[in-house]
Amino acid sequence: MLGFLLFLTIAFCLYFLPAIIAHDRHKRNAGTITVVNLLLGWTFVGWFVALIWAASKD
Repeated sequence: MLGFLLFLTIAFCLYFLPAIIAHDRHKRNAGTITVVNLLLGWTFVGWFVALIWAASKD
């Protein structure tokens, strides 16, 4: 059971990695990046776009 909870925690953090990066870097569009990540993150393309957007300069 502990292994499953650890897996879920890691998966959750990886899924929301673009949002975490955006908020950590105080991006102007952090809220928008979070919404894109939430709604389109399940597609690899949406997650990758949000990640690149979060990692780019303002």
